[in-house]
Amino acid sequence: MMQKLFLPESVAVIGASRTPGKVGHDILNNLVTCGFQGEIIPVNPAGGELLGLKVYPTLREYDGKVDQVIIVVRAEFVLDATRDAVAKGAGTVIVISAGFKETGEEGLRVEAELKDVCRRGGARLLGPNCLGLINTENNLNSSFAGSMPKSGEISVFSQSGALCTAMLDMAAGRHLGLSKLISIGNKADITEVDMLQALSHDHSTKVIVGYLEDISNGDDFIKAAEEASNHKPVVILKSGTTAAGQRAAASHTGVLAGEETAYGAAFKRAGICRADTFDALFDYATALSMQPPPNGDRILIITNAGGPGAMAADAVEKAGMQVAELDRNTTTALRAKLPAEASLGNPIDVLGDADPDRYVQALKAAQQDSTVDGILILLTPQAMTQPAETARAIADNLDGTKPVVASFMGGRDVLPGRRELTAAGMPDYESPERAVAALKAMYQYGVWKRRPARQVTRFPVNRRRVERIITRRQRTGRLQLGEVKAKDILKAYGFHVLQGHLTITPQEASEVARFIGFPVAMKIVSPNIIHKTDLGGVRLGLGSSQEVEDAFELMNLRIQQHAPEAMIEGVYVEKMAEKGMEIILGMTRDPQFGPMLMFGLGGIFVEVMKDVTFYLAPITENEAIQMLQSTRSYEMLQGKRGSKEVDIHAIAGALQRISQLTTDFPQIVELDINPLIVGEIGTDPVVADARMTFSAKDE
Repeated sequence: MMQKLFLPESVAVIGASRTPGKVGHDILNNLVTCGFQGEIIPVNPAGGELLGLKVYPTLREYDGKVDQVIIVVRAEFVLDATRDAVAKGAGTVIVISAGFKETGEEGLRVEAELKDVCRRGGARLLGPNCLGLINTENNLNSSFAGSMPKSGEISVFSQSGALCTAMLDMAAGRHLGLSKLISIGNKADITEVDMLQALSHDHSTKVIVGYLEDISNGDDFIKAAEEASNHKPVVILKSGTTAAGQRAAASHTGVLAGEETAYGAAFKRAGICRADTFDALFDYATALSMQPPPNGDRILIITNAGGPGAMAADAVEKAGMQVAELDRNTTTALRAKLPAEASLGNPIDVLGDADPDRYVQALKAAQQDSTVDGILILLTPQAMTQPAETARAIADNLDGTKPVVASFMGGRDVLPGRRELTAAGMPDYESPERAVAALKAMYQYGVWKRRPARQVTRFPVNRRRVERIITRRQRTGRLQLGEVKAKDILKAYGFHVLQGHLTITPQEASEVARFIGFPVAMKIVSPNIIHKTDLGGVRLGLGSSQEVEDAFELMNLRIQQHAPEAMIEGVYVEKMAEKGMEIILGMTRDPQFGPMLMFGLGGIFVEVMKDVTFYLAPITENEAIQMLQSTRSYEMLQGKRGSKEVDIHAIAGALQRISQLTTDFPQIVELDINPLIVGEIGTDPVVADARMTFSAKDE
């Protein structure tokens, strides 16, 4: 059906107007003046002739089949117009008109009926409340946009019609061609998922660009985006965020997830290049459409001024990439070709009086240097600078082996050079920082493309044990699971839990401690107390029966003083864990995308620095390792900065087990292991404390 959306042979406009400036007139005028070669059928009750075309009072009076029908009438007449369209065999109906779900419940009801009419008639519906679409491949302009872009390899879809026109204007300002532009409006039928699926297989689209305010179906979106990203880059600007993590303040994971996290995790999983600003949207798309992704993150900077070079070097390091160290042979070759005063480190400073040849010599050397993955060329306008000639010389000497981007800094004086770069298919940015951001987006996409095939490990587990606990809790309505039962579930999924028992008297606690062996830890067990330590409900390293009995009585006394209403189930006595590094693992279930896994180092790294990372389940071992590597505290796990190296693969295994558990049981809406104590390589991590939250039975 997308064939009739992008490549119709006949297009009807219901609501074609004789008044310039009205939407119905502008759409018809765009179809006529932009060069669409198919049949155009204007529909208006007045009949007659318009823009040299016969006007039909109703579509029913047209004697033929119509591939695409554009509806531009008041909302109350849209349903009848749509019925006429499907009666004529339309494959696509584009409803430009507003006044549907954005207006309230009645509008939503009519929109649903509109979709149903199209579905029963075998047509796809674009909109309502949209700008329309443009396809430069066949000069189709089924929109009321004010201009037609030149042909290119970037296709754009947008939930906002206003941003569609802004994107057209920005593309024109950058002399950038587009393949297609689609305004999806209210997404009654055709959604971002349909766009991703269609454009991923579109031969004239090299890069997909999207603007979204919400996502219709999280699972379908991830599948479609991941499939599309396997074929070509997908760059998306997302406004608005999910409310994930706001349900339960009791959970570290839920609190730390925040509003942005779910979409960030989803985009990361699907290989989407996420743009944070409108400028970045086209910055990234331009680079990805014109240059190959780098094979690594080592960037070389060529400049004719020291200040901009330093700015670029700072930007590279802040972006988490490397300022490349040139091969000695490269330095030797440059020394023979550049002035003695030129700086041959990185940045390579070809000096303020550089002519085009100096830039070319530096570029050639950089392209041949195996220690360089990407190249950034800076130019500032000085009295002797030749921006246009330099740009042409650079473009003529690109060998296509690695990405090259430019920042010709300035305004009027560098404009001729910027035009030459664009014409030659080389990305150019107003500042070094924007150029570096584009290089990073390209690098991250390249890393995603080179990722190993996803193989999710399935561990042998005791599912039946977990099913019984969850079923019992949902039946009784006790949906908050404390340490004891949470550890039972984790133990069933292969986590190492130290021996321990729930006790209700000091004497029983003493007997259990003697049985499991000193030293022991003791913790108050209460469904009403989440942060036990704050209320004096935790004692560690107890080495004798007397200490255990005294601790039992003191803990209960403190709880009675600080939380007299709390229901006390007893005191959990547990074998004291060996010392190790404390980490936090967790999961919060996003309503759109499902279980999001969290990793973070304990203590100040979580509480103060918020140094955590999230990933969507199910997760592979490689993705689990990437989670650890993406935190600032990863060096601590490796044994740097004075700490002992811990078993990183054991942590990755624990994340995979949480992934399996929370994928197997969607009833688990939140989970925290805080802390998981991790030791040296070859040792099992120990669950020191844990809690979970279940959904109600009917959810």
